[in-house]
Amino acid sequence: MVTQITSGIKISVATRFEGNYYKEHTVLYAFSYEITIENLSSDIVQLQARHWEIFDSLNFTEMVDGEGVVGQTPIIIPGDKYVYSSGCMLHSTIGAMNGFYTMLNFTTSESFEVQIPTFKLNVPFAIN
Repeated sequence: MVTQITSGIKISVATRFEGNYYKEHTVLYAFSYEITIENLSSDIVQLQARHWEIFDSLNFTEMVDGEGVVGQTPIIIPGDKYVYSSGCMLHSTIGAMNGFYTMLNFTTSESFEVQIPTFKLNVPFAIN
């Protein structure tokens, strides 16, 4: 698990290899990840958007931007946490992801970015 704190918001990520799949005569490797967003600040915040950079050792880097996460824009009060799961497919057995969330601070009405730490996506049999 990797963890990072930005502006009082703690992001923790755990990953898991889910298996390989065939799509249009191509092998793809599926990974899931669970992200915990914990509000260590004294302000109420809302996750509004996400930005991902997905690195695949056999493919180009993919950028993904969107509103919220898994169809939600959660409001997280001080001391509380929000947990969600998602996933991605890679062309290779080795990759990584990182990015940031855009959050709104309800106290100051200002938006700010919370870094998502780089986490590795590795197929277990590909690691020495």
